[in-house]
Amino acid sequence: MATRLRFLTASTRTLRAAPPLRAFSPALRYASSALAQGNPDIIDSLPSTADEVLAPPPPELSVGSPSSAESVPAAPLDPLGPSDGAPTDWSRSYHGLSQQPFPKEVADVLLAPIDPLDVEIKPDGLVYLPEIKYRRVLNRAFGPGGWGLAPRSETNVGPKIVSREYALVCLGRLVAIARGEQEYFDPSGIPTATEACKSNALMRCCKDLGIASELWDPRFIREFKAQYAVEIYAEHVPTKKKRKLWRRKDQPKFDYPFKE
Repeated sequence: MATRLRFLTASTRTLRAAPPLRAFSPALRYASSALAQGNPDIIDSLPSTADEVLAPPPPELSVGSPSSAESVPAAPLDPLGPSDGAPTDWSRSYHGLSQQPFPKEVADVLLAPIDPLDVEIKPDGLVYLPEIKYRRVLNRAFGPGGWGLAPRSETNVGPKIVSREYALVCLGRLVAIARGEQEYFDPSGIPTATEACKSNALMRCCKDLGIASELWDPRFIREFKAQYAVEIYAEHVPTKKKRKLWRRKDQPKFDYPFKE
């Protein structure tokens, strides 16, 4: 009987000393799962231009080593520009950045007011300049062959988007750096998306040169829509649903799949 009482007393003390159980809600369990946490490391894994600039110093030569001249690799290029007549590595160089302004005749072409007839508007109301017209401005300012886009990173292909970083080089000088991106819906469309990604980077780089800067001016956008565009109701032919769409006043009416 005494042994049984000692067992019950020890069990009671164990239960009293045990910490209370916490009730985890379903939302808490879901938030701690890998699916809810997402994948924030994707941004950190993208190639960084700042990281690419850091190059290890060349190894020191050991005096009297017969094979030192053959085993030592060539020294990396200077990130600020070419040295000893070596070609510039535009994947990591900043040569010529803000060195001096371009001549006035070049600046006049780059900063010329945009022609409203060149501006397009998407059905959702976004105004834009076709990428081919950015290239025409660069050709007028620097001449064909006087400018180019140099990749600054490898092409990053995600589940639905392609991105890559480019540098705009004009007359042998770095002008701007931007990352272009483009969505795709089928793996067979990745090559086309890669080319569109390059054009998107060009458009973003041209902002630093002042080309078509009005397209980022809210006042210009409002005035352009009031004078050159119209917002209408259109019906989606397959579903019969109506929605508001934008188009230029001098363009034909919507026909399919939306019909005015």
